[in-house]
Amino acid sequence: MATNVLGGELEGCCSDPMTGFYRDGYCHTGPGDRGLHTVCVVMTREFLEFSAARGNDLSTPHPEMEFPGLKSADRWCLCVERWSEALDAKMAPAVVLESTHISALEFVSLEDLQAHAVKA
Repeated sequence: MATNVLGGELEGCCSDPMTGFYRDGYCHTGPGDRGLHTVCVVMTREFLEFSAARGNDLSTPHPEMEFPGLKSADRWCLCVERWSEALDAKMAPAVVLESTHISALEFVSLEDLQAHAVKA
């Protein structure tokens, strides 16, 4: 089983909508995942607008790609570089650490992820 950024077993991010590069509910990654969909986030309206303004409209459904379109409060496996870009712009959505793949740490710091962690 894959590991999360805290060193534990990777937990599921979301099954409704079904997320993950492999659409298995987990932020797994592998050779075909060029976007590195490794950060489990909780969407906000502000982030969705930010992403759309950067050319990645996450709100519009694309059934042919098994993509339902996202809304505020949805959990989703986000590309780590998009999360980093949003962090730099002070628009980063909250992160579910237990569901964020350890490979995200190759691009962002654990401290930054923890500073944006979902509060239990």
